[in-house]
Amino acid sequence: MESKTGVLLGRLMRTIMRSPDTIITVAITPIMMLLLFVYVFGGAIESGSDNYVNYLLPGILLMAIASGVAYTSLRLFTDIKSGLMARFITMPIKRSSVLWAHVLTSLVSNALTVTVVILVALLMGFRSSAEILDWLMVAGILGLFTLALTWLAVIPGLTARSMEGATAYSYPLIFLPFISSAFVPTETMPKIVRAFAENQPVTSIVNTIRALLYEGSVGDGIWTALAWCFGIMVIAYFFASKEFKRQSG
Repeated sequence: MESKTGVLLGRLMRTIMRSPDTIITVAITPIMMLLLFVYVFGGAIESGSDNYVNYLLPGILLMAIASGVAYTSLRLFTDIKSGLMARFITMPIKRSSVLWAHVLTSLVSNALTVTVVILVALLMGFRSSAEILDWLMVAGILGLFTLALTWLAVIPGLTARSMEGATAYSYPLIFLPFISSAFVPTETMPKIVRAFAENQPVTSIVNTIRALLYEGSVGDGIWTALAWCFGIMVIAYFFASKEFKRQSG
């Protein structure tokens, strides 16, 4: 399975590398949001942080990932409509390799996008006191978040009837950080909005990443963040696998 998945992964990565503007395009929106909020709105926002780019970056990274996984849906949809998926299924390879290739491609491409966003943030003044272990934990959480959203993206990629339908689901995910602690502390929000913001996945993940990068202590919040990531991933994997088996007979 591993060798076949690697071959299929290589095919998808070569497609991306032939058109690197995919990664650049995915990175543009979060970078523009970073620039806009830091240099235009940053002076008027009370975040409780001396360096607003430090406060903002974790939420921007989640936005970048949410934007990037839409391409998983698109690539999967394209493979199905072009007939490639049907050809792969008839070949002597494990069928799950086809899906895992798309998922691993998303993991790699989103890691590249996140790296680009972090480099831009460094130029804007982002600084962190995190040690190597803290950074590894941040990378792990971002990886789990990417896997969770990618398996979620597989479902419309398999079921959509149009290109627009395959990617439309990503828009609510991209804007979910706006109703969280990503841009401002939840304490500043009205009660109803605050209740939603404090009990949705983005807030717990953002707070955990922020704590790892700047505070060095995450407390019990990390378990909530991990629970959200694993929960979404397991549920999405179940429905995506079920739909793939149905379509592949």
